[in-house]
Amino acid sequence: MRLGAHEGPVGAAGPDADVVVSSRIRLARNIAGFPFVGRASDAQRREVVEIIRHAKVPPEAAPDLEWLPMSQTPAHRRQLLVERHLISRNFAAAEIPRALGLSNQRSLSVMVNEEDHLRIQAVLPGLDLASAMQLASRFDDALGAAVDYAFSPRWGHLTACPTNVGCGIRLSAMVHLPSLKLTGELERVKRAAKELNLAVRGFYGEGTEAIGSFFQISNQVTLGVSEDDLLEEFSQRIVPLIVCYEREARAMLMDRSRLVAEDKVHRAVAMLRSARLLTADESLKLLSSLRLGIAAGLVSGIPFEQLSSLLVQTQPAHLTAAEPAAQDEQASKAIRASFLRQALRDVRLN
Repeated sequence: MRLGAHEGPVGAAGPDADVVVSSRIRLARNIAGFPFVGRASDAQRREVVEIIRHAKVPPEAAPDLEWLPMSQTPAHRRQLLVERHLISRNFAAAEIPRALGLSNQRSLSVMVNEEDHLRIQAVLPGLDLASAMQLASRFDDALGAAVDYAFSPRWGHLTACPTNVGCGIRLSAMVHLPSLKLTGELERVKRAAKELNLAVRGFYGEGTEAIGSFFQISNQVTLGVSEDDLLEEFSQRIVPLIVCYEREARAMLMDRSRLVAEDKVHRAVAMLRSARLLTADESLKLLSSLRLGIAAGLVSGIPFEQLSSLLVQTQPAHLTAAEPAAQDEQASKAIRASFLRQALRDVRLN
């Protein structure tokens, strides 16, 4: 398997790209007759892998799905997949029998033996949850016709974590909210999200911090509601409302505190153009400010697509894949800074 520099959602922009970086649908499923992953033996986990890998799923439901046994995947390749949001950190770290299925466009990934036997995930750029749902559901329906899912007529899909019992779906959007943070409105939005039973997590999801004003917003309730109802509520009400809040905050920022925004963006561009040493977190924060500049019309010469790629390409594993010398911590800072100076040479301040 080869991960190209611009494959998948990280190198693209979609609807409402000024606020929504990507949309994700994740389905939790388990195979009937087997213990949950945490209580299964390695022999049972291997059997689950084989059942899913060899299930008769029509090609149209899983375009060129390629299977990767995680036990044979080096640590740096696993980290590449984490940085692309194709697998979770827990999935990358554990040494139990596991496998990953990836579609040819990397928009569909299937984690076998994560917390559940199956985590079917579809990720698309921008606010496009409906299309992501179609992609994930098509594979889910086809696989469900070939294997027996653990399902209760009363409770729905049975899952290792009680919060996934029911329809077993997690909808999420990666959003960029720098204006809400600068105007002091972010905490109010977080409180509102909590009241709506939404989870607000960091750049790499559960257990991670929000670096550079990037947040993952997702639902937490799956029991007693249908996939269609959740999709309608999340994609047509909740995320558009967050988009509206960020745009209103951006307009207010530009109207009342334009110099604050300009100073933040100009400082970021100056650092990105002149820094000789940059850590991954520093570059993420600076690129976040640059992204604000693009959205606010303060910067030109770089589209959202290119910036989305840079957010990933400057992460440790991707930098090392492109330049092996970046394995050294100090060298990686210099290589990252040099890479960004070259990549952003056409950026213009308006």
